[in-house]
Amino acid sequence: MWIYERKLQYPVKIKKADPKLAQMIISQLGGPDGEIGASMRYLNQRYSMPCRSVAGMLTDVGTEELAHMEMISAIIYQLTRNLSVSEIENSPFATYFVDHTTGVYPVAASGVPYDMKYIASKGDPITDLHEDLAAEQKARTTYDNLIRLVDDPDVKDPLKFLRQREVVHYQRFAEALHQTLDTLDSKNYYAINPAFDK
Repeated sequence: MWIYERKLQYPVKIKKADPKLAQMIISQLGGPDGEIGASMRYLNQRYSMPCRSVAGMLTDVGTEELAHMEMISAIIYQLTRNLSVSEIENSPFATYFVDHTTGVYPVAASGVPYDMKYIASKGDPITDLHEDLAAEQKARTTYDNLIRLVDDPDVKDPLKFLRQREVVHYQRFAEALHQTLDTLDSKNYYAINPAFDK
């Protein structure tokens, strides 16, 4: 059960529309390393984690990724609201506009729609946690790339916040991997400590 607060995790207050930026940033919504994939990955992987504290951490991080999806959606919305026809026509956002107007729709910057194949849930806790470590690094790299391309401080500031959260998630997954390895038999990957399920 989740409790929803009617506010963004970090404020997004963009004053200037920029369809070109929206076209790039939308990858962090529906791209292969975006926030939808992250939330779905972690919220599905938690069921096969043998350690409750690690499953709880996946729930926490997966829920936070939903909040990040909301932030990216707010950025996209604010970058594309009140665009003129000429602003749309003279930007790479025009092809998106044809199919979605200015509605928020999960696609990569390349225009490829979101696909669940972007997530991994193998059912093996060690494999899944390594996947999660890599996923956080790929998301951090995407945020690094976006921050390099953005001049507007109203856009750059929330992107920097989101990038930093990827670093924190990476650290939490590293801790979870060590905890999981400490509780599993190294040959058969099953629980050897009856107390760890508490």
